[in-house]
Amino acid sequence: MKMSEEKNLFYKFLLWREDHIKEKHFILIISFLVGICTAVAALLLKQMIHFIQHLLTGNFVEDDVNYLFLLYPVVGILVTGLFVKYIVRDDISHGVTKILYAISQRKSRIKPHNMWSSIVASSVTIGFGGSVGAEAPIVLTGAAIGSNLGRLFRMEQKTLMLLVGCGAAGAIAGIFKAPIAGLVFVIEVLMLDLTMTSVLPLLISSVTAATMSYIFTGTDAMFKFSQTEAFMMERIPYVLLLGIFCGLVSLYFTRVMNHVEGMYRKLGVYWKKFVVGGIMLSVLIFLFPPLYGEGYDTIGSLLNGQFLNIMDRSMFYSLNDSYWGIILFLTLILFTKVFASSATNAGGGCGGIFAPSLYLGCIAGFIFAHVSNFFPVTMYLSEKNFALLGMAGVMSGVMHAPLTGVFLIAELTGGYDLFLPLMIVSISSYITILMFEPHSIYSMRLAQKGELLTHHKDKAVLTLLNTDSVIEKDFQAVSPEMSLGDMVKVIARSPRNTFPVLDERGVLLGIVLLDNIRNIMFRPELYNRFHVSKFMVSAPAKIVLNTPMDKIMQIFDETKAWNLPVVDGNGRYVGFMSKSKIFNSYREVLVENFSGD
Repeated sequence: MKMSEEKNLFYKFLLWREDHIKEKHFILIISFLVGICTAVAALLLKQMIHFIQHLLTGNFVEDDVNYLFLLYPVVGILVTGLFVKYIVRDDISHGVTKILYAISQRKSRIKPHNMWSSIVASSVTIGFGGSVGAEAPIVLTGAAIGSNLGRLFRMEQKTLMLLVGCGAAGAIAGIFKAPIAGLVFVIEVLMLDLTMTSVLPLLISSVTAATMSYIFTGTDAMFKFSQTEAFMMERIPYVLLLGIFCGLVSLYFTRVMNHVEGMYRKLGVYWKKFVVGGIMLSVLIFLFPPLYGEGYDTIGSLLNGQFLNIMDRSMFYSLNDSYWGIILFLTLILFTKVFASSATNAGGGCGGIFAPSLYLGCIAGFIFAHVSNFFPVTMYLSEKNFALLGMAGVMSGVMHAPLTGVFLIAELTGGYDLFLPLMIVSISSYITILMFEPHSIYSMRLAQKGELLTHHKDKAVLTLLNTDSVIEKDFQAVSPEMSLGDMVKVIARSPRNTFPVLDERGVLLGIVLLDNIRNIMFRPELYNRFHVSKFMVSAPAKIVLNTPMDKIMQIFDETKAWNLPVVDGNGRYVGFMSKSKIFNSYREVLVENFSGD
């Protein structure tokens, strides 16, 4: 009874809101609520990670081997894997990819459990040493908050898409204290169009979340960075070379991660993945302790020129004073980080590649400058400046998001004086990887399936089209043995001019076109002499079920046909698609999702 009364009150509120608050104003109110909720979620996640890490590693010795590095990561991904498998019972990995899929294929609807499940799972994974980042899980959490708040207040699909973007922007702004980066991330990575109707809600969520973070954690940038060496224009050629190097590092990270994740998928059984992933992760972290967790301590050290303690807590502690020892140690980390991150997620953990890309970029930039300074023929390069630039370079390359890389690193570190070289390294890295990979690590899985929403409006609308909704099934099927007389009877009761010819298993053999038999269908003396097999023809093309809509339109353009048969993977007839039906659906989706842009 009480529940019913609460529902009635809520429905009354919805009716009151419709009468007294304009839709565009109410969206701004919800975007403000989204900003507050995502900031709270981001702060909670960071606190949980730091608490677990301090609890487990606070007493570790700096100048000796710590064998618990072999145990903690395995426990973390085991607990996380069991939590996901038996409590959540849903796949929560690849958070940003899930958001892209929800926008493209699920009408921006994200399951309610994503508002909390990623926080729990990623805090355990990373707190126990999983070599991944907390940013993708919190972005999924923020997007889920936006989606479910929108659904609670009965917002339409176009508004839901915007609120998903608000949640993601708020999450980035809240966890990094970077409001501009939150806005740019939504545009570049989630590929939402920036319009006059969308920019204000996105800004409100970003600024609100960042303000909340400032209130509770102070106004200092996430990484302390002081530029003690001014950037000289003569160093621009080196910045360009760094950008190319970061692009190649990004390509290595992307390709290897996809390959390693594919190998884990082939293992099939969860426990096999856990054993292989756990062993790989624990051994790598034991050998290279900086791989433990997000790696932000290492980033902080390199940005402040404190690289001499980089091998603390490892068996290589005695090499801290060795020039080439440090370079070799960091180079090995550069190559093995991708294996540690892949093993974390594939073995049952939960985390993203945001932090790993920042981590690799910082190391790549430091190595580039450190090695260059060894040769007397080159000018001196500030190692901490180039470590900062490398962060922007690898992030831009991995995510295919140069603007996000520029603004995020500037806001993360306060390194606004390096804006020009940040832009140069980000653009050159992005162009380098674009020559080899047209899609980011987040979007390539969806792009391969034709499920990716892009800034190209025609492609975006086609992606949003539901293939099943444009398949027509009111065509009368005939068999190849049917006589012309029986065919005429079928024509008399059919509203269509095309007839699929099927065998006894339902496999499409061809089609009969009314225009092709018009000259004989009114001659009764031929009714028993001709059979369908005699006058059926092949279809100009067949559309296989689940073919991406943009490919289907390409087939229509190539064949110049207006109707094409649809078959399943075994060639069995499903129905027909017509170009006119697709055009009508296109217009409906365009009006529903993009009106007002």
